[in-house]
Amino acid sequence: MKKYLFIFFSVSIVVYGCSTTETTTSSNTQTESTTTEKPSPEPVDFETMLEAPQGWHHLDEQQTRFRGISSQLAYETILKNKKPQKEVVVAVIDGGVDTNHEDLKDVIWINKDEIPDNNKDDDGNGYVDDIHGWNFIGGANGQNVNHDTFELTRIYRRLSKQFADADTSSLTQKQREEHAYYKEIRSDYEKEVKQLDQQYTNIQSLEQSMKNADEILIEHFGSADYSYEQVQELQPTDQELNFAKNVMSYVMENDIDSTVIAEQKKQIYEFAKYGYNPDFNPRDIVGDNYEDKSERIYGNNDVAGPDPSHGTHVAGIVAAMRNNGLGIDGVASNTRIMVVRTVPNGDERDKDVANAIRYAVDNGADVINMSFGKGYSPYKGVVDKAVQYADEHGVLMVHGAGNEAQNNDEKANYPTDVYGSMFSDSTATLWLEVGATTWEPNENFIANFSNYGNQNVDIFAPGVDIYSTMPDNKYKFQEGTSMASPVVTGAAALIMAYYPELTAKQVRQLLMENTAQYPDQQVIVPHEGNPNESKKVLFPELSVSDGVVNAEKALQAAEKMNHKN
Repeated sequence: MKKYLFIFFSVSIVVYGCSTTETTTSSNTQTESTTTEKPSPEPVDFETMLEAPQGWHHLDEQQTRFRGISSQLAYETILKNKKPQKEVVVAVIDGGVDTNHEDLKDVIWINKDEIPDNNKDDDGNGYVDDIHGWNFIGGANGQNVNHDTFELTRIYRRLSKQFADADTSSLTQKQREEHAYYKEIRSDYEKEVKQLDQQYTNIQSLEQSMKNADEILIEHFGSADYSYEQVQELQPTDQELNFAKNVMSYVMENDIDSTVIAEQKKQIYEFAKYGYNPDFNPRDIVGDNYEDKSERIYGNNDVAGPDPSHGTHVAGIVAAMRNNGLGIDGVASNTRIMVVRTVPNGDERDKDVANAIRYAVDNGADVINMSFGKGYSPYKGVVDKAVQYADEHGVLMVHGAGNEAQNNDEKANYPTDVYGSMFSDSTATLWLEVGATTWEPNENFIANFSNYGNQNVDIFAPGVDIYSTMPDNKYKFQEGTSMASPVVTGAAALIMAYYPELTAKQVRQLLMENTAQYPDQQVIVPHEGNPNESKKVLFPELSVSDGVVNAEKALQAAEKMNHKN
């Protein structure tokens, strides 16, 4: 229900005998070639490693020990003497993309049927000057929605108007059912607000503990330049030094500093001011008739918007320009990014999601990446019809499973591939739900924030410490199923570029049936709350495919499948 699919997960530390909670993120992947002889990798001490190398998600485990998707190996072997046969279009439905980024500007989709900046709808698709895509949360006057409420808040606001002061004795049977639902929503809303308040208290507590621990260690070492190794080598003989070691070990291992603390405080402030504020409603900026869910023509062509950081990171993972000596390499080559701005700092709205999917399909997208999600979908039927539309038109949809550390078999993360109720038998065939893995080949292999589900999460992919593009020609590590989803999207686009004869259904099949498998890998099941309550299961129990996406294996199988066609 948070913005996009990366944000908070909880960890406990001891602070002067008290338990406090802080928030951060994590993810990973692997593979093995059946035709390429691989040298023995150099030893890697994963126990002491705090951060993976840039681009680890491209690596091959047999060569490097990092459980990447073997995309780098695939380019060096299977694709070495091949040329892409098709330019693939990937629609990134997100919060906006910096189309001028040095590593993205040459891979941004261009609507060749539209004349730039002439204020006319040259191609007749209903959207004026949609050169690089469209923005469904902007107004015709050029203004844009930045912050918005969470869907839970919107439902609570709507039902409160009807039932907050209702005389329950005079309600009809239908109204009593709605009133019961209102009470559930009110309870959920109040719980979230209370948790937000607790998170702020926890962050303040951690901030103070960091300050105290740092002062203790500076006095102990006689310098502020002490290292992680020095902290680990400490053998405390008193409670004060033991406290300092515990706190700073946790802080260093999770890359927490004053900037991270400030960002967390800022986010909590924005959640309180906007996300959980029933009185906040920015929809007037868009200027549509929000009650008309069939309305499709609204918005503007500002595909960056006021905050394109998340979408820029996602786009870079998919298709940042390869081998240009800048920043990073995307997973896919010969791929164009179509930008469809739909996700604010808050929860996306069902109407906008449906229109974004339809826009992508109608304007030639081969794959749609959706690195966002929420726990409530009051107008799910509108989205279902759009998903079905994409499915019928042969467009592959890739969606992040969510960062609530929940079982998606028990609780949905919207949008979904299921039409109607969560347990309906009718589902989209061209859908991939993606969980996140880490680079650690141990019990921490599954990102501790990642959603999972043996029936409703299809596949896993690297999603922790993923280095990618950020606005203004910058780069940054981020994590979440938001990062895992575009890894899979990139792998799909890569297959499509080199084997255009294959259908989207076949590409999905190749990805699902040619994963890296870890049948004996015990993993900690992601969960919220006390780490002492964690349990372990075998990795294959947490997804449909039982594995992690693997570009090399999928491309090997694509070569064989292509010859059979």
